[in-house]
This record gives sequence, C-alpha cells and structure tokens, in this order.
Amino acid sequence: MQIKFISVMVADQDKALAFYTETLGFQKCADIPMGSYRWLTVTSPDGIDGVELVLEPMAFPPAQVYQKALFEAGIPATAVITTDIQAEVKKLKARGVVFRGEPQAMGPITAVVFEDTCGNLINLVQPAAPGQA
Repeated sequence: MQIKFISVMVADQDKALAFYTETLGFQKCADIPMGSYRWLTVTSPDGIDGVELVLEPMAFPPAQVYQKALFEAGIPATAVITTDIQAEVKKLKARGVVFRGEPQAMGPITAVVFEDTCGNLINLVQPAAPGQA
C-alpha cells in the first residue's frame, strides 16, 4: 500500500486553488467536475511523485464543525516539509502568508504554523539534518 491522496477541507475550491498554486507554488494536477463540486488536486514540484493534495469541498456540515474546531484550537490540518524553513518563511511572508509565530526548534524538527486562507492551519516543518537533534 501507499499514500496517494491527502485532503484538506475548503469552502471555496477556486480560492483554495489560487492559494495553493499562486502563493505556495504547487501545480494543479486534477480538475474533474463532480456535480456541484470538483475532484481538485494539487501537487508539489518538490514533493514525492504521485502524491496529491485534494482540495476537498466542505459541503458536509460535520466537516465544517471539525475544520473550525481544529483552526480555533491551533491544530494543523496537515504538514508540508522544507529543507530551508527560514528561506521558505521569508518567501511566503513576502507573498502575504500569515504565520502563527516564528519557526521553533522542537527536538528533531523546526516548525511553524501558517494559515492557508481556506480555514486551515498548515504546519511547515524542516527535519533536522542527520546527526542534529
């Protein structure tokens, strides 16, 4: 088995697509009409081939409650990895991304949380280099 799709819930798929492609630099992968919504995925040009982030329409009322609860509790919906967190934060701040603090060393990682403009918090993580922790 392998992980192929990871989902984040979004209220507005077009807004989410703009943020994840124009701001984060991901690439649109699939955009298939599915009734009132779309099967809409993006992929990271730096990521593992074949892994896609689904911009999941949030039409199911319990999903709306769940997303809001995570956001209000400060819990990230998912995480993305970088090899240079300081450079990534600087680049994303210049693009208007809102961060919840500054990168903090946490044992084997350095991490900071940012808002995706779609009601989700995303954890930006840089693993420690081998032999550092």
